[in-house]
Amino acid sequence: MSSLHTNADASSSKVPPPIEVPPGHKLYTENQTSILLADAPDAFLNPAQEFNRDLSVACITTWSEQANEAKRQKWLKKQEKKKATDPNVEEPKSKRLKDDPEGLATGSEPSKQSDSMDVDSRPSENVPLTSQAEPKYYPQTFILLEALSATGLRAIRYAKEIPLLKYVIANDLSPAAITAMKRNVEINGLAPPSAEAESGKSTSDAASSSDPTPTAKKLHLGKVRINQGDACDLMYSHRSEKNRVDVVDLDPYGTAAPFMDSAIQCIRDDGLLCVTCTDTSVLANNNYPEKCFANYGGVPARAEYCHEIALRLVLHALSTTAARYGRYVTPLLSLSIDFYVRLFVRIRTAPIEVKKAISKTAIYHICTGCQAFHAQPLGRVVEKRSANGQVNPQFKTSAADQNFNGACSECGSNMHLAGPMWSGPLHDRPFVAKVLEHVKNSPDNYKFSNRMEGMLTLAHEELETPFYFTPAHLASLFHTTCPPLDDVASALLHGNHSISRSHACAGSLKTTASHRQIHDIFRSWITDYDHPVAAARIKEGTPVKNLLAKTSETKANFEKHPLLATAISNNSSKVKLLRYAINPPNWGPGSKPDNPNKKDAPSGGRKRKRGDEDAKDTQENAKTEEKNDTVLE
Repeated sequence: MSSLHTNADASSSKVPPPIEVPPGHKLYTENQTSILLADAPDAFLNPAQEFNRDLSVACITTWSEQANEAKRQKWLKKQEKKKATDPNVEEPKSKRLKDDPEGLATGSEPSKQSDSMDVDSRPSENVPLTSQAEPKYYPQTFILLEALSATGLRAIRYAKEIPLLKYVIANDLSPAAITAMKRNVEINGLAPPSAEAESGKSTSDAASSSDPTPTAKKLHLGKVRINQGDACDLMYSHRSEKNRVDVVDLDPYGTAAPFMDSAIQCIRDDGLLCVTCTDTSVLANNNYPEKCFANYGGVPARAEYCHEIALRLVLHALSTTAARYGRYVTPLLSLSIDFYVRLFVRIRTAPIEVKKAISKTAIYHICTGCQAFHAQPLGRVVEKRSANGQVNPQFKTSAADQNFNGACSECGSNMHLAGPMWSGPLHDRPFVAKVLEHVKNSPDNYKFSNRMEGMLTLAHEELETPFYFTPAHLASLFHTTCPPLDDVASALLHGNHSISRSHACAGSLKTTASHRQIHDIFRSWITDYDHPVAAARIKEGTPVKNLLAKTSETKANFEKHPLLATAISNNSSKVKLLRYAINPPNWGPGSKPDNPNKKDAPSGGRKRKRGDEDAKDTQENAKTEEKNDTVLE
């Protein structure tokens, strides 16, 4: 059984004691939080993921504000309805307790059954529960569970920087990580007060933090509650409706696939799931298709848009996992960042929406030559209107495309299968706009605010059509000089096609144009704008020979389009953003700390390795070859 270690709430009046760095440790500071790191790593921390943590604070803060506003509007409507009926009639006590067990909507002091460490301020005096009491709305707080907390840096940052957070459950299986977490919580002013230490009470019975016991209330559980145990066991213990949490953050060392099932079950309706996967060697490459299928239920592809494929494979895994329990996912923000993917999805329960998931799932046939793709949805939704005007959705399987014969219609190369994967939108534009507004209004709160603003701007403008292309790659395919990005974008706009940038790749474009229309632009660039190709060097039967042999259906216009600046925000003098950041020093995945007991420890709560054993062997062989080359030189 897991044991719950408690920490007191960090009130605004409590000042953390001066930090003394013991021998064998160093101080690491990130935003408002400082932690101690051992010279011999006892818990995993990657400083390169600070952007991830900044982005997570912004997204969870925005989500909590939206959830609170929705709750407030619901409360206001309820108050208006009461006044409209009879303002002098007091609501039955049984109904009050059912709708508002803590008495928050009545202006009275919260019920004694609620958690004593609620971070919201409450009235110091009881207000009589009468019809004359002035109703008052109290902000809705939320509970967050971090399944793999390691040093506790992320959990401490959440507790300090997110205003509406009630408390965070910080879990890890490693005893060394728990020791480091307690130490870091203490130096940030969240250590339990001496009165609690003197009580000598055990808090192991308070493992279910959403159902506080009298012991838990007496010990004043705080905003950071440390739990040592298996991550999946902890989340499964919260899957009953009364014990569910509002937000779950999964940030493992490698794939998050083993934790998806338990995470989705322990989140309340309208809750938020934050997922990081660092196994891009599996997700964004076809070197290990069997591993990708085992983890995510789909097959990747080797293409220039492989990082978007990685996002869609993870979303497919989340969607199919949620569907088993009558739940569905709504992607709020899905980003490919550096060496990992980070996703924020909303979890809801609705059987009718679960049925629609089949229409948002597709298999893609991807050309091995020109990388053109052909989508094959697994299903479709047909809406039929009844005589009384009601729309009834019917779900059908998709018929195979009779014009598709397995070969690329553009260059004649073989097509490889990829998927099944998510084919719906990657982002929720209203949510991204709110996060972007939050970052713009508080740039000093985040070290990487400039990069966050640039990436969020790209995500907000990004088209919902799948996959992108880069003019540089197509120019290489056609054996010609690369036209400027603005020229290609202008040609697409002159052809009445929508365009946008993609956050996943610098120099990329997304468009509603077909592959034939995109290729016509490059054929026109070669023939009509004097960029000839050395035809004698191109062999018969190659993809480029077949592409050049086709006649252009339209002539491209490369003159600067008036809407170019607003379409891709590239040349606008008013928009100067850091869209694609240069990798910092010591960039890349961090090293996993040694665990002498890893053979005996359960796998559910550990940070996982990146990739599989085959990937590890390949990396070791590459290092050996590099050393041999150095010796030969």
